[in-house]
Order: sequence, then C-alpha cells, then structure tokens
Amino acid sequence: MNAWLRIPLWQRVIAALILGIVVGYLWGPGAASIKIVGDIFIAFIKMLVVPLIFFSLVAGVASIGDLRKLGSVGWRAMLLFLVTGQMAVWLGLAIGTLAQPGAGIDGSSVALDAAALERARERQETAQGFEQMILDIVPSSPVQVMADVNVLPLIVFSLLIGIGILMAKEEGDPVLKIFESGSVVMQKVTMVVMELTPFGVFALMAWVAGTLGIDALKALGQLVFLNYLGCALIIALFYGGMIKFIARQPVVGFFRGIVDAMAVSYSTASSNATLPVTLRCAERNLGVSNSVASFVISLGATINMNGTAMYLGLATLFGAQAFNVQLDMSDYVTISILGTLGAIGAAGIPGAGLIMMVLVFGAVGVPLETIALVAGIDRIMDMMRTTTNITGDAAVAVTVAALTGELDAAELASADDI
Repeated sequence: MNAWLRIPLWQRVIAALILGIVVGYLWGPGAASIKIVGDIFIAFIKMLVVPLIFFSLVAGVASIGDLRKLGSVGWRAMLLFLVTGQMAVWLGLAIGTLAQPGAGIDGSSVALDAAALERARERQETAQGFEQMILDIVPSSPVQVMADVNVLPLIVFSLLIGIGILMAKEEGDPVLKIFESGSVVMQKVTMVVMELTPFGVFALMAWVAGTLGIDALKALGQLVFLNYLGCALIIALFYGGMIKFIARQPVVGFFRGIVDAMAVSYSTASSNATLPVTLRCAERNLGVSNSVASFVISLGATINMNGTAMYLGLATLFGAQAFNVQLDMSDYVTISILGTLGAIGAAGIPGAGLIMMVLVFGAVGVPLETIALVAGIDRIMDMMRTTTNITGDAAVAVTVAALTGELDAAELASADDI
C-alpha cells in the first residue's frame, strides 16, 4: 500500500487510463461489466457536491474581510477575477460551439439514469421565461435545495451566508471558523475520494473503449486538445493582455518570473499546493508587495479558477452534443453564470472540476453520465487548468499592484534575466 501511495497520483491515473483503453479494446462490449467501479467513483463525486460548494463558498466570501478596509486592492482584484472568469467561460462555449467535440459520440448507446433522463426531457420541453429563471434562483427552502441538489439557489444562499458573516464582524467570527474548518474537512474528504481516481478511470476508459469504440476515444482526444487550446489562449491573450495593457509591464518578464509556479501547478494539479511557490514568485520575481500578494493570491487560490470556468463551458457543450441535448441562448447565459460561480466554489485541489460539473449539467439538462465519459481524461486536463488558474492569480496580483503603486517595476523587469 505504501509503495502504491508513494507513486504520484497523476502517474497512477495516466497508467490506469492507458491500461483501461487497452483492456477495453481487447475485451470489447464485455468491458461494460466493470463499469460499476466507475459508477461508484462518480457516485462519490456527486456526494461531495452540496457540502463542498456550501462550505467553500461561504468560507471564500467571508475570507475576503471588510472590503471597505481593503479599499482599492479588494475591489480591483474582485473585478478582475469576475471579468476574466466570464471571459473564460464564454471562450469555452465558443470553442465548444465551433469545434463540436461531442458530435463524434453516439450517446444513444449509453444507458442513462431514468430520473436524469426525465429531468433532461422536461428541461427541453419546458421553456423558462427570464422572470421564472430569476425567481428560481431564490431559495424558498435552503434545506430542500440541498436535498434536491439544486445548486444555483444553493450558491445564492451560500453567498448570502458569507455576506452575513462579513456584516456581523466580530460576532460572526465563531461561525466563520466553523465554515473554514468545514471547508478544510471537505477538501480532505475530496482528497480521499480522489485516491479512487485510478480505479474509476480504469473502469470508465475500459467501458468507453469496449462499448463506444475508437470514435469515442477520438472525441475525448479532441476534448483534451481543446481544453489545452482554451487554457493557452487564456494565458497568452487574457493574462498577457492584462499585463501589457492594464499593468503596462513586460509580458516576457512576467512569464519568466512565474514559470516555477506554473511547473509546480502542472505537476500537482492543485492551486492550494502551489500557493507557497506562487507567493514566492510574485514577491521575489515579479516585485509585488507582500500585502498585495498575500491577499490577492491567497484569495485567487480559492475563487479565481478561469481554467475551470472555461472547461465547464466546454464540457457542458461536449455532453449536450454527445446526448443530443439542444441548448439555446438562455442556456448559454445560465452556463456562463454557473460556470463562473462554480469555478469560485471549486476547491483548489485535484478533481474539483469534476464535482462542479454536476451543478452546471443539471441546470441545463445535460445528462450526468457525461461525467463518466470525461472522468477518465480529466486529470490530464486538470493539470493544464490548474496552471491557468495560478497564472491568473499572479497576473491579477501584478495588475492590482501596478494600479495601486505596490509594484517594484525594476524587480519585474529584472525577471527578463532569470
């Protein structure tokens, strides 16, 4: 057991991915008999959705502190996080619409959960008006919302609780500690569940290769490519443009200064694990003051997940195309909102993107069986998404520091020589 755990999780997942494809190809349709192992893994993921979102969002909002005291740093950072998050999810939607990655999969051959299928049909047959959509996000019963895993009103309720803790100030500290502890506990539970990933990946990839064939593998390969393409565009265009045109600093110096953190994030697929390296790069290589770096990057590791936001939009369209779910512009708007909020609620640990898929898919009627299709390749994509996320944290930190006079421009310029 110790020898197994000493192998990095990503290496175990990659090995399970390859072995699953080989076994599925050789076994053929009979590989569907081991899909139950993957289904158990997906069930564990679904189990984590409500408590992880609830504790993480409340703790994340409350950890912002008093925005009046934070002043210009706080609102600038939050604005950049939200704007880039929206841009990222719309980029994912655009890539998914143009490339049609899920069109190569015949979802009709996948056995859908009856209840999930019925919800998807109801969602397609019932056109919601804008007023009803707004009304539905107000939770009439938070307990019922949690029981039904109705995540959009759950997010609204979580945000209100976080704001309430902020308004309560010192009297809200005991409650804040409960949510912070709960958030840490749920992250640990998620890490335990993620240890099941190699077994789930093996079973799911064997099922995909054995029953859906080479076309499905090609479609998944295209999804991986598009995920990397989207993340590369975010890093080069969004973050490079932010550094060049808003912070007015050298782009090459920025990327050279943050390269250590990018390397660590790619190997660990964890924003939280990379946090110390990101802080060191921002302060020593990029010239960001300690006060700005500590606040912006620590907050960003919790709520700034642009790579995840882009992927949620892309993966939702992948599932819709695979299972022939028709989406209209109102669905795209819903995806953009939930993709941004879901990325905020995603924990900075490996596999968090899979958990957030549940909330976006359910809201627009995409069958949750899509998760089973993409779970086998998620780790490969998660590594690039995490690199995108931490690069965004550093870019926002440099931009805010430049706008507030907390940036040592000479230090950043010297990064060209690193």
